[in-house]
Amino acid sequence: MGIENEIQQPTSFRNEYHKVTVNLLFSSNWLVEKLKHHLEAADITPQQYNILRILRGCETPLSTLKIRERMLDKMSDTSRIVERLMKKGLVAKKVSATDKRLVDVTISQKGLAVLSKLDEQSQKQDAIVGNLSDTEAQTLNSLLDKMREKA
Repeated sequence: MGIENEIQQPTSFRNEYHKVTVNLLFSSNWLVEKLKHHLEAADITPQQYNILRILRGCETPLSTLKIRERMLDKMSDTSRIVERLMKKGLVAKKVSATDKRLVDVTISQKGLAVLSKLDEQSQKQDAIVGNLSDTEAQTLNSLLDKMREKA
């Protein structure tokens, strides 16, 4: 179904570039809503998932500043999200050994277990965009990367 039908506004775009922008916003929100279903079972938000994903991929602890640099949502209040993850026992914090002004964050065993459980559902998550072929998915990734390069 085309974006015009999805938003029930068949002639609301100034041009194709405007349509792309609206389509990306709509699709982003649609995708987040679909993924929230998988994350709700683990009692975590998309931002919390993103931080856990970042920490799992690091061999060394990261400061909240470094985590923010890697976040998908650059506007997130990383410190607040880390605090909520700590309350759930999914991450641990300690004063940085190299800079006493910073706090290092690591993923806990409980956090790793949550991600492992979510990994088991990866086929369900992949099915969200399962109507794309491998070639289409690669092309879409390339186009999205290209769009961000210009900005």
